[in-house]
Amino acid sequence: MEWSERIGRRIRLRDLHILLAVVQCRSMAKAAAQLAISRPVISRAINDLEHVLGVRLLERDRHGAEPTIYGAALLKRGTAAFEELREGVKDIEFLTDPAAGEVRIGSIAPLATTFVSAVINRLSQRYPRIVFHLVTAPGSTLRRELSERNVDLLVARNSIADERLGFEFLFDDSFVVVAGAQSPWVRRRKIALAELATESWVLPPPESRVSSVAMEAFRASGLSYPRVTVVTLTPEARISLLATGRFLTIVAASALRFPIKRPDLKILPVELPIACLPNGIFTLTNRTLSPVAQLFIENAREVAKPLAKRK
Repeated sequence: MEWSERIGRRIRLRDLHILLAVVQCRSMAKAAAQLAISRPVISRAINDLEHVLGVRLLERDRHGAEPTIYGAALLKRGTAAFEELREGVKDIEFLTDPAAGEVRIGSIAPLATTFVSAVINRLSQRYPRIVFHLVTAPGSTLRRELSERNVDLLVARNSIADERLGFEFLFDDSFVVVAGAQSPWVRRRKIALAELATESWVLPPPESRVSSVAMEAFRASGLSYPRVTVVTLTPEARISLLATGRFLTIVAASALRFPIKRPDLKILPVELPIACLPNGIFTLTNRTLSPVAQLFIENAREVAKPLAKRK
């Protein structure tokens, strides 16, 4: 199939847009109403596409319109083309007004409420008109969001093996035992994990990453998992309980640094026999980032520098 003769001159973006609307609405009539054009215009656009490509793009029956395998293949690439065009318009808007723009960031909750919030705070002070869309979800959901181009980038742990994704390392994060500043344990210079086995612990549910880290640390030290006094996914509840001085928890060290330092919480001198976690930014390898997304990455590098140097 020659590009210049059969595609370059004959396939129009407007026709692709109409095909996408029909598939999303599952109806030519609904697509016509959504696009404010007549149904004959819809039919003519679909017929023109099918004639140029020489294949049937839609299956139509009384239940509506569904894409054929050829229609789905065309839309898969066409959606990416529309996304690139949208990003191109955003690039132009940013070049005409560098202080404005939007960026969509995906992140796991622990990093979203700490490191990512610190980057957003830094960048928003310099560019107050930038709009940040922050999506928090489990890692598998975030990978799908990135693959479907619903977010521009991910800030996450490097536990993803996918050749479609590029990863830029930012900093290693370690897990630490934390108590409130009023806890009598903060006066100790060295503490064995076994000494804390009978303390009051506040931890997330067993299926969470933090709880799995705690289990790993206690098992590696030849200890049984401690009896947890409070089980909660809510970070604010854990911090409130720590402030009483009666409870202990395990968190990533970066949580005590970002977005601001927490003088009311103290890291106890306990050596946990677990590996550090590399944190960084994931992007699609075949996707050009917008200037605003690139700005976010540049600022993320700056915010991460103190942790990277300390390691």
